[in-house]
Amino acid sequence: MDKIFLGLGVIAILSATAVVIYDRLKVKEILNNIEKMLAMTMKDGITAEHFDEGRLSKLESELGDFISRSAISAQNVKDERDKIKSLISDISHQTKTPIANLILYSELLEGMEISEDAEVNVKAIHSQAEKLRFLIDSLVKLSRLENGILELTPVNTKIGPLIANVCKQLREKAEKKEIDLKYEDTLSEAVIDEKWTSEALVNIIDNAIKYTYEGSVTVRASEYEMFTRIDVTDTGIGIPEEEHTEVFKRFYRGKAVKNEEGVGIGLHLAREIVSGEGGYIKLCSEMGKGTTFSVFLPRN
Repeated sequence: MDKIFLGLGVIAILSATAVVIYDRLKVKEILNNIEKMLAMTMKDGITAEHFDEGRLSKLESELGDFISRSAISAQNVKDERDKIKSLISDISHQTKTPIANLILYSELLEGMEISEDAEVNVKAIHSQAEKLRFLIDSLVKLSRLENGILELTPVNTKIGPLIANVCKQLREKAEKKEIDLKYEDTLSEAVIDEKWTSEALVNIIDNAIKYTYEGSVTVRASEYEMFTRIDVTDTGIGIPEEEHTEVFKRFYRGKAVKNEEGVGIGLHLAREIVSGEGGYIKLCSEMGKGTTFSVFLPRN
């Protein structure tokens, strides 16, 4: 009797062991197939001829269905992005000539002998046309960035020449307001897209000049272990603390500057560019004494 029970026990143990081994082999097979499925998906895509429910588990079948749906969704996103790209291109192309003509004709009228009232109106048309051109250009750039149509291509770049070139572009505007625009030379470098970083700095420095009525705007750079920091410091009106996060929002205009020229997109675009490069922007300001925008650009 003891031998019978012993034999039954051995059989039970062997059966249990066999079941465990079978389950483990089955799980291993399923995991291998899932791994193969994912590898094929990333390489060439998955089709019904590669896998079918008769050969794989329900889990594999559901995963295959999920991957197929994801592929369709990805294609739909790509199609939508292509439509947006086409729309942006059309907007840019269709508005460029009319706006250029408005500016040209207003400049021609300004050079003619006209009444004082007409001269005021012509200058207003010129100013609004310039504002419209800036707005459309900024929106086109922003849309291209946000939709991945234009990609940032960061490379190791010398910061000194970049800052000098940006300040050169804005020198005339600063001189018209009798603002001292100055920068300190630097040997610092950063891994950035030079064209787009210049765009960001132009927007920040232009903003500083716009809201500084006397004094100076100073640009200087310093190095940290992981970032190069560019400070744009002005002696302007300052930004209230409650608006420090708001100023980076699209179309946001501070309460104190609502009557000033501008559309409220420059700082938003600057942040999008710098963030896309792996950097960030900080703001420090004191009302009536000035503001410092600190741009942190990755070094490696």
